[in-house]
Amino acid sequence: MKRDDDKILVIDDEAPLRHMLRLVLEKAGYRVVEAADGAAALAILEGEPFDLVLCDIRMPEMDGLAFLDQVAARKLPVTLIMMSAYGSIDTAIECMKRGAYDYISKPFKPDEVILTLRKAEERLRLRRENDRLRDELATVSPPSGIVSVSASMEQVLKMVRQVAVSSSPVLITGETGTGKELVARALHNEGERKDRPFIAVNCSAISASLMESELFGHVKGAFTGADRDRPGLFGAADGGTLFLDEIGELPLELQPKLLRVLQEGEIRRVGESRSRRVDVRVLTATARDLRDEVARGRFRDDLYFRMAVVEIRIPPLRQRMEDLPFLVEHFVARIAARERRPPPIFTSAAIDLLQGYRWPGNVRELENFIEKTLIFCRGEMIDGAELPWEVRRENRAEPSSLSLKQAALRLEREYIVKALAATGGNRTHAARLLEISLRALLYKVKEYGID
Repeated sequence: MKRDDDKILVIDDEAPLRHMLRLVLEKAGYRVVEAADGAAALAILEGEPFDLVLCDIRMPEMDGLAFLDQVAARKLPVTLIMMSAYGSIDTAIECMKRGAYDYISKPFKPDEVILTLRKAEERLRLRRENDRLRDELATVSPPSGIVSVSASMEQVLKMVRQVAVSSSPVLITGETGTGKELVARALHNEGERKDRPFIAVNCSAISASLMESELFGHVKGAFTGADRDRPGLFGAADGGTLFLDEIGELPLELQPKLLRVLQEGEIRRVGESRSRRVDVRVLTATARDLRDEVARGRFRDDLYFRMAVVEIRIPPLRQRMEDLPFLVEHFVARIAARERRPPPIFTSAAIDLLQGYRWPGNVRELENFIEKTLIFCRGEMIDGAELPWEVRRENRAEPSSLSLKQAALRLEREYIVKALAATGGNRTHAARLLEISLRALLYKVKEYGID
């Protein structure tokens, strides 16, 4: 059954065709409003909302392509399906470029029109579901995008709020995968430079021979292959923020040049004889112990002290496990929205297992793990037995013996729990999955004490 408010605007200069479409669409449960040309249709759209519009291309006064342009210019939230008796591939492509969802050629069969509308409605439904999930996620995530409830991360966020208004350099430290770039973006987004560029670069991803040119730019002819002037990353970030991740990888010979930028606010492009002023806030990050690098002579102490005017240390995930359920919810909602599926619920048993794992790759590893779990687990609930092997393996107690019999019993129980979870507790279906009789399954459920 269609809702009473499912309206379609039909635009065509031929009254008989509009009448035919009205009969077809009303029979399918739609409420039809007609317009004889693009100008009349725009007046209707300005006065009342429509989700779907069927529009002819060849019309007097304002044709379909001009109508598409006007809809885009006025940012009207409608899904447009174009119609034409003079169709070609080029015409269809042009319609799509201008914002149409689909294109059908006249003469068309009623079923073809209805099928196209059904597809458009499904697209609208998925888009609204994604918007809903995005809105729900926004209500649980702070403006910085950092999801946490732990005291240690609250201290990090407090420092972010205090330091964001400054232009001083900040060194962000923490293990790989803790979210150093996320903190850098929060510093930028909550400061006065939020409307200016934020440029992130991983120093370990640039070869030493190209790093000077990448950071500071070069002039045409400075070296072989320099066929034009390039501003470099500092030039591109002028007025905004440059985030240098893995700063410990910066070659020693370039460290004085970075120090000059931090101290004087000047850069000199490769092949250029004069310096240029830049206004860039420099944020750096590393997983290394830079004090140890300084002691070993691999990092300049003056640059270290200039970079670390403020140092923000991000704790590893294993030291803030109270954040894990909220991070799981955050990643599940985001990944499920991207995959256009309802977000599954992790049971308390699954969360307990996740909190028992050490997460050496920290939040990044958790995000990858959740994505992998959602690929293989398609149900509405995800239990501990369904989690990928590495988490269950680390939580598994060491066997008291090397008995194969005991190992087989543990594995059998694990598979029964997984089958029951996959079938929503339906024991008949679970027995089929396990390829055993229902009576045998009931016996084993009782034997193993499975709820």
